[in-house]
Amino acid sequence: MTVDLILIGFGNVGQRFASLLDEQRTALARQYGICPRIVGIATRRHGQAFSARGLDITMSRTASGDTLTFLREALDKSRAAARERRLVVVETTTLDVNRGEPAVSYIRAALAANAHVITANKGPVACAYAPLRRAAERADRRWLFEGAVMDGVPVFNLVRETMPAVTILGFRGIVNSTTNFILTAMEQGQRFDDALAEMQAKGIAEADASLDVDGWDAAAKTAALANVLLGARLTPAGVDREGITRDAAARAIEATSRGRRLKLVARASRQSDGVTARVSLEALAGDDPLARIDGQQNAIILSTDLLGEIAVVQRGGGLTQTAYALLSDLVTIARGVNVSAATPRSHRRARRG
Repeated sequence: MTVDLILIGFGNVGQRFASLLDEQRTALARQYGICPRIVGIATRRHGQAFSARGLDITMSRTASGDTLTFLREALDKSRAAARERRLVVVETTTLDVNRGEPAVSYIRAALAANAHVITANKGPVACAYAPLRRAAERADRRWLFEGAVMDGVPVFNLVRETMPAVTILGFRGIVNSTTNFILTAMEQGQRFDDALAEMQAKGIAEADASLDVDGWDAAAKTAALANVLLGARLTPAGVDREGITRDAAARAIEATSRGRRLKLVARASRQSDGVTARVSLEALAGDDPLARIDGQQNAIILSTDLLGEIAVVQRGGGLTQTAYALLSDLVTIARGVNVSAATPRSHRRARRG
């Protein structure tokens, strides 16, 4: 099955996703019967291009125009693929912690045109999860976002696909690689600025580094996790937030002298009056699982009603892992298309409900 892809955003993650498609092309065809084809690209800096026959991603693109206009025109030209449920919009634009825009508008437009949507952007999940989920249900299309938190680690898939009848009561975790790397480096005497520059050089830190160090990225991920796993209606602004500063070096070193580790911890839990969430620096006991998370590692501990605590640790994250999350979501969609081809729409809705 040929799956047509329209890429909205083509920065580090989008480019790694495109190269990963080429690397995995044989395996995707052999194992899943998928032949992905990029038909559209829109980038803020390098222009736009569309060809229903497929694009060479190295080809020159036209001058940049309004991305939403381009997307709507590309969707209109791809109506046949949309009808056949094999059109996917891949959204990897920059995080906006206030409203999730313009990514939210891109996703709405794609779903309205009967395209599936994959995103690695935590903004839409953190700012507009409930309305976008309803839009996907109305369109009878998938909106997947495994790469929004912890790169390619299947946190959302884990709960959705493998934990039926389990209620998530809360979670705590280390979800921002940049701040965890900086805290680990400062424990060892490295300067804050040098550690941050190293993460920027690797392409791990956000384009606007303040999103990382001021705790906004972690707050957005906390809101996203709480919205999906706990049924919250949070936005990043609704998460109590603390970041890290150069002054945290002294706190990190002092904590280690007491056998503890200073970590930026994201938490959320169900309360009688709703869901509470925060991101804050905590001096964790040395035997706490999160205290052992070093450098670029991430981890999340889910608290459940039936299974107790479940910990998921990512030993190393980066562009490949985030790109893999997009690839994983693409395979999930393709599998669903194959199933739905033999299943009446009314039955699909009943199954989802």
